[in-house]
Amino acid sequence: MFFLLLVLGVLAGAMEIQVPDEPVVALFGQDATLRCSFSPEANFSLDDLSLIWQLTDTKRLVHRFSGGRDQLEDQGRVYTNRTSLFYDQLPQGNVSLLLRRVEIADEGSFTCFVRVRDYNSAAVTLQVAAPYSKPSVHLEPSKDLKPGDLAFVTCHASRGYPEASVLWQDSRGSNITENITTSQVANEEGLFDVHSVLQVLVEPSITYSCLVQNLVLQQHGHASVTITGQHLAFPAAALWVTVGLAICVLGLLVVLAYVCHKKIRESCEEEEENAGTEEQDEEGEEPKTALQLLKSAESKEDNEQEID
Repeated sequence: MFFLLLVLGVLAGAMEIQVPDEPVVALFGQDATLRCSFSPEANFSLDDLSLIWQLTDTKRLVHRFSGGRDQLEDQGRVYTNRTSLFYDQLPQGNVSLLLRRVEIADEGSFTCFVRVRDYNSAAVTLQVAAPYSKPSVHLEPSKDLKPGDLAFVTCHASRGYPEASVLWQDSRGSNITENITTSQVANEEGLFDVHSVLQVLVEPSITYSCLVQNLVLQQHGHASVTITGQHLAFPAAALWVTVGLAICVLGLLVVLAYVCHKKIRESCEEEEENAGTEEQDEEGEEPKTALQLLKSAESKEDNEQEID
């Protein structure tokens, strides 16, 4: 039901006033229409109409119409040149109020008071809203990170109203509720700037997402940052130490290879010398054996001659 029928039973046969049953949502800086209407009788004349729009709580005058014209002498200064009626629709009972250039301070309840022969009143709630800027995120520090380091992801959105709902998620889709600090500060216009800081331990190839929501406008702003390999660098000192160790290890490998090669070569040379010595020994034995055989043969011949 779009309209809420409010009837005050102060007088028998009091007129019926129709207003929206839900708050009127108005964008900051734009115009808003506070709807209010009644059903006029057939012989209705604007001269008989008395209409007052006022703040429900303070009774401050917002707009007044009577005697067929506006009566704005007592109008609150903040509404000067900002209010008007739909004059061509007054004869049909449309007494809605047009409020121009809506401000945050306009938020609240407005009462529509109508009198012709009888009178009645009803209240309209105005809800002001402003969309937030697209969120932005940045990582601090943004370089020289390695796994396990402490880092801060900051999400920022500005000029929104009312206060935002801020959610954080990781690349696994899990809501991150710990180690978050969120502040929302209003500027001179009443619009909020949102800063939310997520504290994390660095993991490679993981994404952190910030979701800024304006629940009144059903607005969802999203931004994310991914920590990839390009952020995971060694500190300069560690890099030089690593390079130095690599050079030392390479040098040791070269020396070890040289020593091994030398040992192998010496071993081969020793084996060759030993083989040569054995061959010489064998060759030396052959002449000695032949001489012995020759002497033995000569001795044998001499013995045979002596026998003969």
